[in-house]
Amino acid sequence: MRIRWWSSRTVGPGVLWAYNVPHLELLEAYVAATQRERPRPAGSQTLLERLPVWMKAAGNRAEVLAAIRALRDGA
Repeated sequence: MRIRWWSSRTVGPGVLWAYNVPHLELLEAYVAATQRERPRPAGSQTLLERLPVWMKAAGNRAEVLAAIRALRDGA
């Protein structure tokens, strides 16, 4: 099985990357959400909880979403 991934420079020193389109869609849904609910029981080891702070910051939402869409459109 070949793993394909995409990367793009984005906010500050951060690099946005994804393995595939479903991964991009998951990131897009999470970043676009204005209110994020934690699943029960909440742990600290889930993919979304371990995203870098710059990616989760509301102030960077527009730029991160634009980078996600650019990666998806280029796929």
